[in-house]
Amino acid sequence: MPDNDTIAFYQREAPRYTLSFGQAPSRHLDGFLDQLEPGARLLELGCGGGRDAARIIERGFDLDATDGTPAMVRKANERFAVGARLMRFDELDAIEEYDAVWAHACLLHLARPELPGVLKAILAALKPGGWHFANYKLGTGEGRDLLGRLHNFPDERWIAQAYEAAGFQIVKSEIYPGKGADGTQRDWIALFLRKSAA
Repeated sequence: MPDNDTIAFYQREAPRYTLSFGQAPSRHLDGFLDQLEPGARLLELGCGGGRDAARIIERGFDLDATDGTPAMVRKANERFAVGARLMRFDELDAIEEYDAVWAHACLLHLARPELPGVLKAILAALKPGGWHFANYKLGTGEGRDLLGRLHNFPDERWIAQAYEAAGFQIVKSEIYPGKGADGTQRDWIALFLRKSAA
């Protein structure tokens, strides 16, 4: 189940939060999309204000944009008309439906015990050979940021082991500096992953 305080933050702050990032897509999005076939079917988890969703559609992909917060779904559709729908991570039950799953800065809000089940659901939702992207704020254990949002704060080894245990192949990882919405500067890890084609 989602963390109530985290959902409440996004529900309350959606108007301000969605505007604070502008309209430029996430830094890793185009590189991720470049690996996919034209017209590929994508699932976006945690679409937020819709800026990445808009870019995915602009590039000609078939997108299913989702978010677990009603106010975020409304904002994404108001700003970009991306057809976003309400879905929590734990409600994902698709089987081999998507060529790729994009999850920018969202799975980091899962409690650590809940992450394995969600990763297995993402793997199941991917077609053989499908791609997945996710990024996380690095740390030394689960906790809350200065805004009260839950984070799993993994270290590099822990998150790699979680994905490998779920059945993913890590194709590439990148550690880079970033600042969270609470103003805290820390390292992040971006993971480009793949489901076996077999």
